[in-house]
Amino acid sequence: MPRNVVRTAAAATLTAALLTTGACSGGGSGTAGRPRGGSTQEPKPLKWGECSAPTAAEGGGQTPGKDWQCATLDVPLDYANPEGKTIPIALVRAKARDQKHRLGSLVFNFGGPGGSGISTLPGAAQEYAALRDRYDLVSFDPRGVGRSAPVRCEDDKQLDAYYAQDSSPATPEQEKAFLDGIKKYQEACEKNSGTVLPHVGTENAARDLDRIRQALGDEKLNYFGISYGTELGGVYAHLFPKNVGRAVFDAVVDPTQNAEQGALGQAKGFQLALGNFAQDCVDRGDACRLQGSTAKEIEANIIKLQKALAAKPIPGIGDRMLGESAATNGIAQALYSKELWPLLEQGLDEAEGGQGQLLMALSDALNGRDQQGRYSNLGAANAAINCADSKDRYSLAQTKAKLAEFRKASPVFGDFLGWAMLTCTGWPVPGSWNTPDVSAPGSAPILVIGNTGDPATPYEGARKMAERLGKGVGVELTYKGEGHGAYNSGDACVQQAVNTYLLDGKAPTSGTVCTPAASPTPAASPTPA
Repeated sequence: MPRNVVRTAAAATLTAALLTTGACSGGGSGTAGRPRGGSTQEPKPLKWGECSAPTAAEGGGQTPGKDWQCATLDVPLDYANPEGKTIPIALVRAKARDQKHRLGSLVFNFGGPGGSGISTLPGAAQEYAALRDRYDLVSFDPRGVGRSAPVRCEDDKQLDAYYAQDSSPATPEQEKAFLDGIKKYQEACEKNSGTVLPHVGTENAARDLDRIRQALGDEKLNYFGISYGTELGGVYAHLFPKNVGRAVFDAVVDPTQNAEQGALGQAKGFQLALGNFAQDCVDRGDACRLQGSTAKEIEANIIKLQKALAAKPIPGIGDRMLGESAATNGIAQALYSKELWPLLEQGLDEAEGGQGQLLMALSDALNGRDQQGRYSNLGAANAAINCADSKDRYSLAQTKAKLAEFRKASPVFGDFLGWAMLTCTGWPVPGSWNTPDVSAPGSAPILVIGNTGDPATPYEGARKMAERLGKGVGVELTYKGEGHGAYNSGDACVQQAVNTYLLDGKAPTSGTVCTPAASPTPAASPTPA
């Protein structure tokens, strides 16, 4: 199971495009106080110019088209020393089409943590075309990500070995190799990025967001946060409640859970999504390529495949072999979007026949590896940000004691997510919180969307976020669908609710439910802009 399991809502869509055309088939330490207003220093005006192609650290890709502009904003490395060293924050934007009725900027964070906004927004912009009519669409590489002072750990060959190791060890030898791999990875992070590691946490990223707001010339921050982007948005709202404009949180991280609770919740979420995938396959009868007349039988065959791959890996891509860990990674990646279910079905079927290319391609996508063997810095940034945020450091004994609970929650994913509790143990930087404070009294309403079938950020997190934001701030919308996120599902009800709020300032009634089969028109109530 991936260590960087909370991923962007757009990632699944982008992965689908990749596979179709190519492959096989918080805040960090060093913050002083918690100011409730804006930054004390005005940032310099942004100098927008042509964009270059996304770097390998950002995941690569094509140079954005002529509609896109890029800029760099310098921010303090350490907000406790604002006159000291600075780091660059890379930004990208496409201007609003209707400049006469322009509402300002709409800033996106697509999640991760560790996802690059520079590479993601231009590729996903068509999904947000209705919003571009009146907003400049803007995104950025958060600190530690992409071209914004990126965290660097191991090189590409070392990462191939790191991700190939058994991440659910069953023997003393495997356990030692697993722990040695984590230690080696952490040492590489400290050696190559020790200067930035203490400062890449979410609270500092939220302070960067406020400087981005100022540099864009916006009185309020209009914001669209997805997955981890909802946690970043919640922390921003807590720090700067009076600066919140119209904000949407989609695929919501539960702000009340510590690292263990979050991992256990994901085990249940991925298991639920896998069950939904298996039932869909059964419902299609003979059209389903997988063996099994019930969802439970299909799941049992997947577990059987995992065990077979643990004992004897099969050919993957190039000279790499597909083992249990990579296969489970690939299964998880395909559960981020219902659009990827056909690829999952095909990949499982092919793996049963001894061919692991497709599951490995899905696993590579989750780990940020391209077809040339280059890794983005997604995994490194993800670990650095998570470990800078969370105080939780679990011992080997604590982890082993929890494995039975994780296995009960998910026979397929539980072991992997349970062992991943050790990711931050031994990390060279202490964490900042047990859970983030997202209370935001005085903030404008924030639309919080939960998806009942979301594997990575389970549905219950949306209600917890709405409650923690506070009365009159969190406005909850439920989407009864599949995949990670709701807006990018294309559901008309969800998109109408979001577009009406962001464009017209009218939020749906809290508690509105959108069902794909029915998609009722959400009731709207006026809210402050």
